[in-house]
Amino acid sequence: MSPWRQVREMIENDADLSAHLTGLGDADRKAVAAELPGYLAGRLRDEGRWKVAEQAHAFRAAGAACFAGAAQVATWLNRRELREPREPRVDAAWILSVLRHRPDAWRRDLAHRLVTGLRPGGRRGWQNVDGQPGWDLAASLVIETGIEPPENDPFVVGWIWDLCGRHWTGAKIDAVRDHPLLDVMVSRLFAAEGVSAPLTHDRKWNAHYHQHSVIGALADLAAEGRLKRQALIDGCAARFLTHGQDRDIDPFVHLWIQLRPAPAELPAVDLVRVLPIAAVPLALLAVDELRRYDDAVGLSPDLFAETVGALAFRPEKKYATTALQWIAQAPPDRADGALAALALIFNQETPALRARSVRLAVHLAPHATPETIDTIREAATALPADLRTRIAAVFGKVATPAAETPVAGVLRVTFSPPEMPPPIVSATELITALDSPPSFRWTDVERTLAAFVELTHRDRAATVEALRPWWEENCKGYGDRLHPSASSHTAYNPYSLLRHCVSAIVSPEQSVATSLLNAEYLHGSRRYRTPLDHVFPDRLREVVALLESGRTFPVLLATPTTPTGHVDAATLVGRLELLGDHEPLPLDFCQALLRLPRSVEPEVLARAEKLTSPAGRRLAAWLREGGLAEPIMECGIDAMIRTIAYETYRRVPAMHARTKPGTPDLPRLIADLCTLEPKEYWAGLSDDMSWWPAIMPSHREVVAAHVLECFAVGFSGSRVKAGVLTTLVQCDGPVGRATASAVVTALGREQAEERLSAVDAVKILAVPARAAAVRRGRTSADRSGGAAGRGGQGRRPRGNAGRGAEIGGVRRA
Repeated sequence: MSPWRQVREMIENDADLSAHLTGLGDADRKAVAAELPGYLAGRLRDEGRWKVAEQAHAFRAAGAACFAGAAQVATWLNRRELREPREPRVDAAWILSVLRHRPDAWRRDLAHRLVTGLRPGGRRGWQNVDGQPGWDLAASLVIETGIEPPENDPFVVGWIWDLCGRHWTGAKIDAVRDHPLLDVMVSRLFAAEGVSAPLTHDRKWNAHYHQHSVIGALADLAAEGRLKRQALIDGCAARFLTHGQDRDIDPFVHLWIQLRPAPAELPAVDLVRVLPIAAVPLALLAVDELRRYDDAVGLSPDLFAETVGALAFRPEKKYATTALQWIAQAPPDRADGALAALALIFNQETPALRARSVRLAVHLAPHATPETIDTIREAATALPADLRTRIAAVFGKVATPAAETPVAGVLRVTFSPPEMPPPIVSATELITALDSPPSFRWTDVERTLAAFVELTHRDRAATVEALRPWWEENCKGYGDRLHPSASSHTAYNPYSLLRHCVSAIVSPEQSVATSLLNAEYLHGSRRYRTPLDHVFPDRLREVVALLESGRTFPVLLATPTTPTGHVDAATLVGRLELLGDHEPLPLDFCQALLRLPRSVEPEVLARAEKLTSPAGRRLAAWLREGGLAEPIMECGIDAMIRTIAYETYRRVPAMHARTKPGTPDLPRLIADLCTLEPKEYWAGLSDDMSWWPAIMPSHREVVAAHVLECFAVGFSGSRVKAGVLTTLVQCDGPVGRATASAVVTALGREQAEERLSAVDAVKILAVPARAAAVRRGRTSADRSGGAAGRGGQGRRPRGNAGRGAEIGGVRRA
């Protein structure tokens, strides 16, 4: 058997190649090197990158043993498909064993190339504990050859992850003290990008479970003299100056705290320089250390002025308070610097801070220079009249700001609602729509679903042939090779379910197999999602079952006719006329009822009364009785147990809504949507709120109640987005406590984009037609009494005349 064939079989069998490769002669290595690149290219073409990556260690060892030049070996090992073997430390041992025969100069050259070729890895934090891809091999060669590693930040990061892994397996300070790269790595630690991630992970897990960390070890080694204490202090100060504004400055703050520099060792100037823009952990440290330095050594007047000025410059109220406390103790020689800082605090929005800053300014006035007096008088123009008067009495006349003359006018608020995409009328248009993700919106899903039903009813055979090429490229093997088991993606993702519809049309047998997998998954997963999250996926699965059965329908009832999700009542009657005596799909019919407008024309009702099918009679009764009665609703603040972080639980107060149907005997789907009872932990959370308003576009308050519950559960994290509000407020129905509470909750978010979404929602509500609904909703809520008024029940008025609504169960005229 040829040398190449032996190596190839060992790669394919995932065998340990190291011993075999070591025994190859020069000619055999050259033969293997000639075949290896082409073999890898063929495997990548036939099996894909991920399959090849599973055998990366064998490919890497073969290339390291057989390629002649160090540059060739480094390039091979750094290939994207091979650079991340499953077990980096085992991989390093394999490759080192096959490199023993190489000359020392060659190995030094390779070590240099591997260090400079390291790139930041794509692994998550905990995955790096078992070895940073490429680092173990590069570090081992550096240590064996004795070269000084070239400067490369990922190499320093890999060193920290290596120490983190050693600590996790039980090693303590000796793992750091005895590391052969300790001195060179420590000198580069404070300048390297990316080191905060492993240091933070190490402190979070190792310090918690094993009572030791890399940061603690560095501080201990400085205490015993193994490392130079001043070098660590200077390194932290340098890091503060270059990265102080980043939140990941935390590890270096903790190192500083453990080093606990004496007042004489403190770099006061550096600490003052970082203060204006430092992240909160560093800012707190800098304030404490500067106060300690001031008490022991004393800040110069200029440095004091810069310090309190930096504190006053920051927007956080607590730093302005600290500056005022420090200024209150200032001697006369610090008056000018203190007054300059007080001038900045004059612009604070907090009345108490402004008043206190004025009192201190008046106290320091006798010691101020003329230039500082001018500064105070100029800054005082921003103060209220009573405080300006106090400043003027001591510092001289203060200019009165020009009065803002109100201009009479009308506030005009406009917005552009989204456009309704045209219906899909051909298989070509259908395939174009299927190729448009990930930008799919609910309107795209609705029109694509409608096209599946209408085109298969018109000519199923032609539709199958048109869709078959797309199916073979995107769906063939779906439920088997592509998705061997069901998941949230296969069972709930709308685009995944549209692919399932294609399979139901082209290959019903494959589709049925996928449906069975999804059914097993859904049996245990439904309770973890809100009722609104089930509506779209359940309707899609209903259509899948129709397509699998071979039956056809001329039309879906619930396909919306407006961008808000409404279905025109006359259009719905026409669709039922088209169905004749055939019973519609149950969920599709319920969704169509929920999408009807809040009022219908008398002639449409009369036309509905002529329908003879059971569904037609149910529609006529629904329209005759005024549609869905407003659910009974109450809103109030409750404290629920929430998962804050990992295994941390506590009761969190928030605004919640409770709802129940206003009338009995509703269809199950509609009754579930009208029922909401807040629960503990993660119940009520959703990532799919943007789809909710289109489900009940005439019942804004019902959807708002579910949105408010999702806000209460998920706003502590980053999964819940307030953008749903701008769509929600464009729906119909009264604006009551649930809608108002959802908007107010979003207005209190820290993230600017969340607050802006809430502001946009308020602007849309200010449009006259919607403002009337807000006023009516407020009036009804006032009648219900109390911040958590309980509702009664009742039907919406019939027909077109005298239509009212209910909020909290109280009818409005």
